[in-house]
Amino acid sequence: MADLSRSVRADLRVAIAGLGPIGKRVAEALDQGIDGLALVAVSAQHPEKHRSWLSGLTRAPAILPIDALCEVADIVIECAPGKLVRSIVEPFVTSGKTAVVLSAGALLDHEDLIELAKRNGGQIVVPTGALIGLDAVTAAAVGTIHSVRMVTRKPIAGLAGAPYIIENNIDIERITEPLRIFEGTAREAAKGFPANLNVAVALSLAGIGPDRTKLEIWADPTVTRNIHRIEVDSDSARFSMSIENIPSENPKTGRITALSVIAYLRKQRASLRVGT
Repeated sequence: MADLSRSVRADLRVAIAGLGPIGKRVAEALDQGIDGLALVAVSAQHPEKHRSWLSGLTRAPAILPIDALCEVADIVIECAPGKLVRSIVEPFVTSGKTAVVLSAGALLDHEDLIELAKRNGGQIVVPTGALIGLDAVTAAAVGTIHSVRMVTRKPIAGLAGAPYIIENNIDIERITEPLRIFEGTAREAAKGFPANLNVAVALSLAGIGPDRTKLEIWADPTVTRNIHRIEVDSDSARFSMSIENIPSENPKTGRITALSVIAYLRKQRASLRVGT
């Protein structure tokens, strides 16, 4: 007689929107095997550029337009420009599914997506990404957090082309010593540095929100890594964190960002889950 005490769960179907360094790294990990998950589809701005690479995977996923991903997948990993976040996330959360969002800054322009997810039983996940300690911030937020301050130092290449730099005529290429180029809130940073400071928005969403989370950004020609230092003062603990992230092929993004997505995916069907 069959053992009915153990149910067999079908694999969760995963789609990836965007095949830059992060999307490709996550696709490779899924192809190599993550228990209980299967990569079924990808979307890319120029699919022809990726066909050869995708054909080299053990199981080549379907290449679909963004608006077709929700029909075939349970989870979507957003690895695309911020302007595409809504078109990627909305169908999934409306259908009660999960959207993993890396362009966290774009959520501040589409905060209604969170309410949409709530109404329909969907979920938006912002992975740890380039920050350590988000679990501690999330725990402290259950009580009362008094202040959160973050100081970011980046190589010149990691900040080049940011709207804030262009609008304020900062000649970033001529900087020869560390220069503080921004001080303000996480919300303001997300607008001025949309491709650079998703990490600050993730910190703010875990804690006291984008309007109370304070941020400094330094352009620093003496460093080769993206350096973040966070100080948190709350009624349960006072703590500080510092991390130096090695940039990926895209200098605006750290290598650890893709690894944090993979770690999240591995938790979905893991027998032991450490961290919230």
